[in-house]
Amino acid sequence: MARRSYPMQARLAASGLAAIAEKVDAGVRLDFADGVRLFESPDLLAVGSMANRVRERRHAGRTYFNHNIRLEATNVCVASCLFCSFARLKPGDQGAYTMSLEQVWDRLRQRKDQPLTEVHIVNGLHPDLPFSYYTDLLRGLKVIRPDIHLKCFTAVEIAFFADLYGRTDEQVLIELKDAGLDSLPGGGAEIFAPRVRRKLAADKCDADRYLSIHRTAHGLGMRTNVTMLYGHIETFEERIDHMLRIRALQDETGAIQAFIPLAFHPDNNPMRKLPAPSATDTLRVHAVGRLMLDNVPHIKAYWIATGVEVAQTSLWFGVNDLDGTVQEETIYHMAGSTTPNAMTPRQLERLIFAAGREPLERDTLYNVVRAPVGARQ
Repeated sequence: MARRSYPMQARLAASGLAAIAEKVDAGVRLDFADGVRLFESPDLLAVGSMANRVRERRHAGRTYFNHNIRLEATNVCVASCLFCSFARLKPGDQGAYTMSLEQVWDRLRQRKDQPLTEVHIVNGLHPDLPFSYYTDLLRGLKVIRPDIHLKCFTAVEIAFFADLYGRTDEQVLIELKDAGLDSLPGGGAEIFAPRVRRKLAADKCDADRYLSIHRTAHGLGMRTNVTMLYGHIETFEERIDHMLRIRALQDETGAIQAFIPLAFHPDNNPMRKLPAPSATDTLRVHAVGRLMLDNVPHIKAYWIATGVEVAQTSLWFGVNDLDGTVQEETIYHMAGSTTPNAMTPRQLERLIFAAGREPLERDTLYNVVRAPVGARQ
């Protein structure tokens, strides 16, 4: 076993993390109390050092990204989440929109010359669209690009479809899969704790159903991601509870690919008086996620949410994935994100190289598509 340098040993001891570090080095699973201690510790660099050790044990310097496009076909949404700046409660409200199927398909047609591997779709919960809108949407995208991976519709959307259209969650997933759905994104998880969910997202499906839908998707052969919205009213204990529930599901199914912490952004929503999470909190959340989620392969920094520089720094705090090119994003930008709307593969490669890591372009299932050469220049 590699020895730590004396300065880090001293820091770990001084910050009360030596026992946790011994567990990490021995590959022993951390428990609830360990997780809370990681959040309470004053020494961010000690926590980050442990997370980096785990990251490098799993992935060495390898850092993934993909060539994707994100689409939000409608922002009409019957849910009234307090943290959301994207949704409009009904058609006709100021700023409300719903794309026609042709408009959605055109977004992909316009990129016919790009070597895209993924379309990522997340929508509002529109009460008036027929279910055929979603199945036709998927089929049309597959006609345009038969090889494209469709990562579409959060578990919250799946639950909404089931309730609105009189189907079970499994029936919805089967019909969408038959139409071309390949995997589920991780959005809608927010914080699983009932206290927080009641205050912030009372009209969304609860944590048990969210996790059940992911479990069902796994049983149908799909992979999924899981997110966590942090930096609002949740406690450290509620963050760790959220992570442990993800870990328990992964113990069952093994089909969660990535954990994605999502930073709360306060602009243009009812929670605007709260500050956004700091860079140090963002780095800590990703690091603790890497340490607690010992069975989840990848920790992703969604650079749209974290900011580009913090995402780059997070590559030394447990993160091994920077999401992708994105290209079209409105949810975070309507909440005040000042990041670009898109990055090119070349820009992502440069960011990763500049951080001292090795960029690898992947597909959605983490098959390597391309190992960039020469991005250091």
